[in-house]
Amino acid sequence: MAKQLFGTDGIRGIPGEYPLDDATLDRVGLALGNYLRSQGFAHDKSPNVLIGRDTRESGPHIAERIACGLAAGGANPISAGVLTTPGVAWLVNREGFAAGVVISASHNPYHDNGVKLISSTGMKFPDAIETALEQFVLSSRDTVSAERALRLHDNEKIDDDYLAGLAQAILPGANLAGMKIVLDCANGAASNLAPRLFRSLGADVIAMNHTPNGKNINANCGSLHPESMQKRVVECGAALGVAFDGDADRAIFSGVTGKLVDGDGVMFVVARYLKSTGSLKGNVVVGTTMANLGLERALENAGLKLARTAVGDRYVLEEMRRIGANFGGEQSGHILFLDDATTGDGMLTALKLASIVSLAGPLDSLVTDLKIFPQKIVNVRTRSKPPLDSLPEVDRLLHEAEKALGNSGRVVLRYSGTEPLARVMVEAERDEDVRRWTESLAGALRTAIGA
Repeated sequence: MAKQLFGTDGIRGIPGEYPLDDATLDRVGLALGNYLRSQGFAHDKSPNVLIGRDTRESGPHIAERIACGLAAGGANPISAGVLTTPGVAWLVNREGFAAGVVISASHNPYHDNGVKLISSTGMKFPDAIETALEQFVLSSRDTVSAERALRLHDNEKIDDDYLAGLAQAILPGANLAGMKIVLDCANGAASNLAPRLFRSLGADVIAMNHTPNGKNINANCGSLHPESMQKRVVECGAALGVAFDGDADRAIFSGVTGKLVDGDGVMFVVARYLKSTGSLKGNVVVGTTMANLGLERALENAGLKLARTAVGDRYVLEEMRRIGANFGGEQSGHILFLDDATTGDGMLTALKLASIVSLAGPLDSLVTDLKIFPQKIVNVRTRSKPPLDSLPEVDRLLHEAEKALGNSGRVVLRYSGTEPLARVMVEAERDEDVRRWTESLAGALRTAIGA
């Protein structure tokens, strides 16, 4: 049975409305607290749960409600303050927390928010556990005390520990001293941390969009709006530009000429470097169905294989663990370095890519062998999410497109795991084929299930 609360990236919604109303948030915390106690965490004392958040104005209240539920369930909620999603994951894994909670809606605008749960391994909980937690939340009528429960921690030490851990992941021989780097922090969770990290390594940092006010997170900035970052790179002659999203679990890049390099480009550059040093396990990169066909062809030419999985970093991670791979990611900029971290981390990715630029030269020259196929993604807002193959006209057009494109293109239809959207992705050697099939399929979806 499909989950009702948890999507591919936790629970999402509008604060104050279900599922981010106080009662539901209380029960999410209560469900997690009860589960941790049932697992015997910390034995004779309450299991510690680290709660971090991004910079949205609704974050503190949501964190407090989750904390009240956790406390009622016998857990000890500890505030990390503003911290990136991967920062919470890293600290939970390395510093002995029973679990972690992140209050964030990643790349969404400020009026959205969300809740992500992280297990003691530093990874998202398996689907089966999320399902069990969800069933409790949906069936419970329990209420909890409204008294403040979130205990403040030494946030400066938390930040220092995380940044020190990241700094150790710089590639051998790399030297960032004097490297000019533009960091677009999306007015999000990386606003303080990312400039600190790169300055500590000697880089000449130009920070932008790093003054959050609760409402400007992701607002015409960050990984979904990198144009200002690209322009700034060219204007100041930077060696590298980085644009994070609101919780800094993803990043996309610009080379010195302003050329945009997304997750596909990052995977190509990093995979070739790791192969050259003998550190790419199995000579395989794990990507998703959205990875560009050009990436697959370029990796093949480099003697590497692309293994595809469903969209979502949790599924990339599951496949990496299943086949023993240590590198993978998504076109959106979620990149996983499994030898260094348990989750995608935009700051870690930026550190690795800056290291490679230091060692191998300008980013623009490192992606010249990657020929990206024309690709278009259209989002269709939907009123429901029936199986796509149950929509006759959509199914007919999909098979017609696949037959017409053959080996020279791909079509991916899927629902968003976090929003009421159906996504149409078409890539082909010719722009006209991309336009034709995206328009046809999107039109059929709008007719069948459009909101």
